[in-house]
Amino acid sequence: MTSEVDETPGVGEALGYEQARDELIEVVRRLEAGGTTLEESLALWERGEELAKVCRRWLDGARARLDAALAEEAAKDGDAE
Repeated sequence: MTSEVDETPGVGEALGYEQARDELIEVVRRLEAGGTTLEESLALWERGEELAKVCRRWLDGARARLDAALAEEAAKDGDAE
């Protein structure tokens, strides 16, 4: 018997931020709803942790790009004076 948790992609596979976020929301919903076995709950929890890491990497990358763009703009403004 295969569960939905077993069919989801692993952390090594490329997931976009929105896809990871949406799947994380579904994992949390299922955990909060209850009615799963201990084994299923643990698998969901582990998947949620993986998805949270994927989301964090995307957000950290976006922050780094934003900071770099702001620093570049500040440097241009400093050269203009």
